[in-house]
Parts: sequence; C-alpha cells; structure tokens
Amino acid sequence: MTSSGASSAGASPGAAPGTQVRVVLPAHLRNLAGVHGEVLVRLSVPVLTQRAVLDAVESRYPVLGGTIRDRRTGKRRAFIRFYACEQDLSNEPPDAPLPDAVAAAIVAGTEPFLVVGAMAGG
Repeated sequence: MTSSGASSAGASPGAAPGTQVRVVLPAHLRNLAGVHGEVLVRLSVPVLTQRAVLDAVESRYPVLGGTIRDRRTGKRRAFIRFYACEQDLSNEPPDAPLPDAVAAAIVAGTEPFLVVGAMAGG
C-alpha cells in the first residue's frame, strides 16, 4: 500500500489504487445511506486528505451529499466532527494532508476515519 519509510515533510501517505478505507458514520447517516456498521470506500489519491475520504463516501453513497459538507461551499456542517487515531481533524483544512501517522493507519486499515455527530450543550 505505502512504503514503510517516512514520507516527505507535509505529504501524508497516499492510497494505492484500489485501497479500501474504513469510515464510521453516525447512526442517522448510516440509516440514510441504508448501511449497517462501518463503510468501506476505495481511494486512489497521491496524498490522503479529508476531502479525498469524504468525496469517496459521497460518491459511493450519493444520498449523503450535502449532509456532511455544504454542497455549495464544501465546508463541514455544524455538529459534524472528524476524528482519526484519537485526533480531532475537524478544524483542519479539507485539502491539507492528514498527519503521516494518521494517514498510514487509515491506509493500513488499522484505524477508521470517524464522522461523528456532535451535540450542543453536552
């Protein structure tokens, strides 16, 4: 999938053609998409980013278009958060490479990309 050596500074490992990435969606989005449990999406990108993962999710499950990100602006919806490897990625730019360790774990399949429905006042 990716080499085990350190990647260049600022460039997270990419996904080899056909790499499957695990994504965990909140219950209401799983219901909308008609899936149970985590979903697998295929990626083939030189650098792993939030946008690449979310584009793949919305491509595989078109009904989710506009539910995670605003269709017009592409910005994350309020009360939706993104996590991986216990790191909150929600406020990172969508086209920024994921941190090397996070990207490597996602590509290896040892960690999922989490889309979490947040709640106010909790």
